Amino acid sequence: MKSQASFSEAASVAASSLLGSKLRSFLTLLGIILATTTLIAVMSVIHGMDLYIAENVSNMGVDGFRVFRMAFVGNFDAKKYLEALKKNPQLSGDEFNFIHEKSTLIRELGMSTQKRVKVNFGSEEIQDAFLQGVSSNIGIISNVQPVIGRFITDTEDRKRLRVAFIGNDLKERFFPTADPVGKTIQVQGQQFEVIGVAKAQGSVFGQSRDNFVMIPVYTYFKMFDSRNGVGYNALAIDRDHLAQAQDEVRMLMRAYRHLRPQQEDNFAILSSDSLVQAWDRLTGAIAATAVAVVSVFMVVGGVVIMNIMLAVVSERTHEIGIRKSVGARKRDILNQFLVESAMLAGSGGMIGVIIAWSITMVVKAATPVPISMPLSAVLIAVLLSAAVGLFFGIYPAHRASQLDPIEALRVER
Repeated sequence: MKSQASFSEAASVAASSLLGSKLRSFLTLLGIILATTTLIAVMSVIHGMDLYIAENVSNMGVDGFRVFRMAFVGNFDAKKYLEALKKNPQLSGDEFNFIHEKSTLIRELGMSTQKRVKVNFGSEEIQDAFLQGVSSNIGIISNVQPVIGRFITDTEDRKRLRVAFIGNDLKERFFPTADPVGKTIQVQGQQFEVIGVAKAQGSVFGQSRDNFVMIPVYTYFKMFDSRNGVGYNALAIDRDHLAQAQDEVRMLMRAYRHLRPQQEDNFAILSSDSLVQAWDRLTGAIAATAVAVVSVFMVVGGVVIMNIMLAVVSERTHEIGIRKSVGARKRDILNQFLVESAMLAGSGGMIGVIIAWSITMVVKAATPVPISMPLSAVLIAVLLSAAVGLFFGIYPAHRASQLDPIEALRVER
């Protein structure tokens, strides 16, 4: 009970001191405030992007992967890109059929491609919709869920029928109150019958994910006579066989293309794990930079706090003498100044939290950047700032506790 009372008294004295000189306290805390704000802001961006990667970018699932003509994850290398343009052939339907027939570790294999097109319905027009040519199982592979109508069938794909599965943006633009199923839209001047509407997916970085038209992939090939941009979407038989399924597809691709053992792959395979690993590397670099910046701010803030606390000790030398003369122990004086130093730094941490939260709300409301403040960032920032206050307050507190009461009383107030 005595220790609790002593702490409460120290906290009360510390609070009175901080409130008694607000401007000095605020200026003292600038380094801590900047450090805390920076730390929380960076962690909020990383946390928000982590959620985005988990929920949106990596829509392949834990057992999915894709095959591309070429793909670059992480640092872009212009030289390697130009080399890949020369040596990597386009993926083809025949190659797709070969893999589909020979693979044993894949439960679903789909094909897709896309380009920007103009879509019309009556007098309404969308200039830059994504036209996606897809096989009938892309809905299963990519988890595209119809809320109205249905998805494309294998028969419609084989017969190259002109049917369209549209995103929510087109539904809201062309058919805000009507049922779109059975209606006819124009895609690049050609008529397509709407058979279904996809569940809304929202937007990312200001780019809508619902501004698309899906048509059968072989209808797409017939329409444009082009295989540019074709990719394969695959699901392994289960999560445990993902790596083996990728190796099997790589082996089949190499066999189909007659690549010798010493030759490099002239295609790319990308899984959700690859995206997550690339993102982890990027966030690791960002976090390391943030730690370096925060460390500088924290050290500067800590040194300022130590200097201010030394000045406070000098100002209160007479007061310390009085407290010691009436029975205050060295530990009581030490605790008082340590608590004051920690409260000073902790207050800076709380101010930093408020500023960071305000920035997060503004960014979230005014920009498409995914951002979310995690509770762990707040706790880390406040505890770290308080720890800095304790560390840099040790010397001033020790100096105050060692003052001789008689000599301290001789100092004029």
